[in-house]
Amino acid sequence: MNLTMTQIIWRSQAWFCLLLGQDQRALVIYERLLQRAPDDAYARLSHAHLLAQTGQRDHAIRAYQDLLQRQPDHGVAWFNLGFLLEENEAWQAACEAFQQATRLRPELDRAWYGLGLVLIRLNRPDDAVVALKRNTELQPMSPYGWYQLARLQLERHNVAEATRIIVHLRGFEPRVAAQLERETGLASARTGS
Repeated sequence: MNLTMTQIIWRSQAWFCLLLGQDQRALVIYERLLQRAPDDAYARLSHAHLLAQTGQRDHAIRAYQDLLQRQPDHGVAWFNLGFLLEENEAWQAACEAFQQATRLRPELDRAWYGLGLVLIRLNRPDDAVVALKRNTELQPMSPYGWYQLARLQLERHNVAEATRIIVHLRGFEPRVAAQLERETGLASARTGS
């Protein structure tokens, strides 16, 4: 997409407004820019993100949906939409959005994590394990996916796997490992290494 000088100027103005903490002014600039250039994906994404940041979740959801109507292959927008839908407890819609995000951007570890969480909510533990394992492959040093995976494995009565995860976590996140031990009662995990 070739940017017009107006788009460049308005994007820059919005960026400076954000830098100065003038979120509402930046929103107005993005809205004006979108009236002039409705297919500007960067402006649409920025506008939707800013709506979410300013607590206008329902407007942000509609803005992401509008962006995805125009550009259905925008993986980051699918992730952001899934995140907002998850916050709204729209589990099935969030699941579909995260699935689209992971299909389009398989390297997007946060989308796999979000997918795992909503699959847990949808009582699909086998699918949740797959999503959380993919998250931990992409982000092996982040404790979040490991934590959820350990809890899920314990709920599935897979004590050995939950214990293995706690031992693994102890190697780089001892506080999270200790928290899991307290929450799950798997104190025997202290003996493994």
